[in-house]
Amino acid sequence: MDNGDWGHRMSSPVTLNVGGHLYTTSLSTLQRYPDSMLGAMFRGDFPTTRDSKGNYFIDRDGTLFRYILNFLRTSELTLPADFTETDLLRKEADFYQIEPLIQCLHDPKPLYPPDIFEQVVELSSTRKLSKYSNPVAVIITQLTITTKVHGLLEGISNNFTKWNKHMMDTRDCQVSFTFGPCDYHQEISLRVHLMDYIMKQGFTIRNTRVHHMSERANENTVEHHWTFCRPAHKVED
Repeated sequence: MDNGDWGHRMSSPVTLNVGGHLYTTSLSTLQRYPDSMLGAMFRGDFPTTRDSKGNYFIDRDGTLFRYILNFLRTSELTLPADFTETDLLRKEADFYQIEPLIQCLHDPKPLYPPDIFEQVVELSSTRKLSKYSNPVAVIITQLTITTKVHGLLEGISNNFTKWNKHMMDTRDCQVSFTFGPCDYHQEISLRVHLMDYIMKQGFTIRNTRVHHMSERANENTVEHHWTFCRPAHKVED
C-alpha cells in the first residue's frame, strides 16, 4: 500500500452503531489513542461486530458516546453546564480505556459507600519498546497483578497459561507474567484480554496512570498502572 492509499484509508469515513445511535467519523480519529479499546478494535486486534447494515456495532450507551467521540477529535473534554451523568461517562471511558479521558474524569470520591469494604486489584504493566529497529516492536512486557482476592489470582493463573508465568505466589497476593518479543498490537490485545477478565469478575477500574520513563540505550520504557475495585460485604468485628 503506497502513502496515498494509506492516507485515504485513515481519512475514509467509518460509521458506528453505538447502542442504536449512528456516528460517522474517520479511522484516524478512532485510533487517536492506540492503547485504547477502540484503537485495538480498528487495528484488527480486537473482535468487532456488525449490524444488519454493515455498521460497526458497540453495545454501549449511544448518547454518551457523543462526548467520547468529541474527546477523540479534540483531546479536550467539553460538557454542558447542566451535565449530570459524570458517573456514567466515567464508566464509558473505563470501558473504552481512553486513559487521558479517564484522568479528566478522575473523581477522588470513594467508588463505593464508606461503610462497605472494597476488594482491590492492582495491575501494573512495564513495557519496553524498541527504539531503533522497529518502533512498534515490544522487547518485553511484564504484567503484575496484586490482590488479596485469591480466587481471582488463581483464575488468572489458570486461564492465561499461554503466557510465560514469571511468578505465582498467593501468599504474597501476587502473580506476574512476562512475554515478548512480540508485535506491539499483540501486546495490547493480550493486556486488554486480561483487563476484560478482571472486569468480568465484578471489578471496576477506579483510576489509572501512565509513566514514560527516560530513554535508555535502545529502549523506551512505559509503565501503566490500574486500580480495580469491587464492593465486599463488611466483616463484623
